[in-house]
Amino acid sequence: MGEPIYRRVVVKLSGEYFAGPQHYGIDQPTIDRVAGDLIAARGLGVEIAVVVGGGNIFRGVEVSARGVSRPTGDTMGMLATVMNCLALGEALRRHGQPARTFSALLMPEVCDLYTRAAAQQTLAEGGIALLAGGTGNPFFTTDTTAVLRAAEIDAGAVLKATNVDGVYTADPKRDPNAKRFERLTHSEALAGGYKVMDATAFALARETSLPIIVFSIAEPGSIGAVLGGAGRATVVAG
Repeated sequence: MGEPIYRRVVVKLSGEYFAGPQHYGIDQPTIDRVAGDLIAARGLGVEIAVVVGGGNIFRGVEVSARGVSRPTGDTMGMLATVMNCLALGEALRRHGQPARTFSALLMPEVCDLYTRAAAQQTLAEGGIALLAGGTGNPFFTTDTTAVLRAAEIDAGAVLKATNVDGVYTADPKRDPNAKRFERLTHSEALAGGYKVMDATAFALARETSLPIIVFSIAEPGSIGAVLGGAGRATVVAG
């Protein structure tokens, strides 16, 4: 594994992955393993911020389809991301890694309000910044949040952790003939309609010239491997 390609990144983690084999809620061994991977990556000298989804607890889009307004459903989903970040923060600190949770929603009894300056200070001091609450607005996904925060804090890339090792022409779990891309441009990713990230996130990444590296979180040590240019991944850039 070579020297890290980037010195500051935003890692986007799927909320669904936090459920582990339960498919719902928070699986502690899974959280601990993710925490270990983040700590190992931090040990390479890379400053790390993390955005976590909330799908293991609540999905605003799904509840909206059953009668709750989309803005209310999305706000409930943002609260789920706060719970995931609090759980991950506890796991990181338990393993000796300083971490601080920031939320786009004001909740001073629970965690700190996100500001660009406060997040950058945490990173500069060696802590991992956990960025919860989405963008603080409905109709935006946590994928878009990850790209937005990466642009705000001057990160070099967004590391999109998924359950597959990159972007494919089709779902590789359903189509054995699906081909994996080594590299795509933002425009190609948008035109192809690949579901690994939503169109708003890809468009914002293109606008801000941010690379998105798509890889599988299922393999232990994958975050550090990708940072060193050794892991299997698809790079969306240019």
